[in-house]
Amino acid sequence: METLHLIVLALIQGLTEFLPISSSAHLILPSQLLGWPDQGLAFDVAVHLGTLLAVVAYFRQDLIRMLVDWSKSVTGGPSTQNSRMAWYLVWATFPAVIFGGFLSVTGLDDAMRSATLIAGTTLIFGALLGWADRRGTLSQPLEKLTLKQALIIGFAQAIALIPGTSRSGITLTAGLFLGLTRDAAARFSFLLSIPVIVAAGSLKILQLVSANVPVEWGILISGIAISAVSAFVCIHYFLAFINRIGLMPFVIYRLLLGCVLLGVLWL
Repeated sequence: METLHLIVLALIQGLTEFLPISSSAHLILPSQLLGWPDQGLAFDVAVHLGTLLAVVAYFRQDLIRMLVDWSKSVTGGPSTQNSRMAWYLVWATFPAVIFGGFLSVTGLDDAMRSATLIAGTTLIFGALLGWADRRGTLSQPLEKLTLKQALIIGFAQAIALIPGTSRSGITLTAGLFLGLTRDAAARFSFLLSIPVIVAAGSLKILQLVSANVPVEWGILISGIAISAVSAFVCIHYFLAFINRIGLMPFVIYRLLLGCVLLGVLWL
């Protein structure tokens, strides 16, 4: 892999994993517009590990508190806000795991990797995000999240297995429609990404091992580092500015991106 390709693709993964703009839509652009070759399974594993490291590092204090209180609740200890949040994340992850397993077994995951589908979902779910940002009450803090709301967001996350939907975008959309503040919806979306990235990364590692692909460690380590740093910076500034700027800039960007993708495909 050329150095320029490595840097650009790792940055794309790091930035788009957590912004509501669809990583799958962006990852097809270099090949569609520039004719770049596929980055390969090993590189996919590396950049997913990088984004996982970033979100775990950013929310490390919250995760430690949740893990401690969850462990106590399992052994009969009192229920706390942190233990409930941990359980919400567990239950909300199941829909994506079940749906992802179904797509993998049936082969539909490969069948849906269509550039036209990605362009369409980028437009449709981008417009839906804008509607949620306009119509949601945006008043409920994360501390008031209920299990029912967490499950609804979890089912929305499962829809993101359709390429172009954007995992962060659809979970933000669901959270806003449920009345969460932008900050609360974003934080739960980021926390909910952790088990999903772990599951997706584990599946890719199994595929990598079974494929017996040669590993270029220098490229993989560079990909991990670049995607991790860019994802960490992305999370920090997104949370810092989301209440101030809202989500409409991302909605507009998605609509323009979808149109660009359609234009590239149809010309």
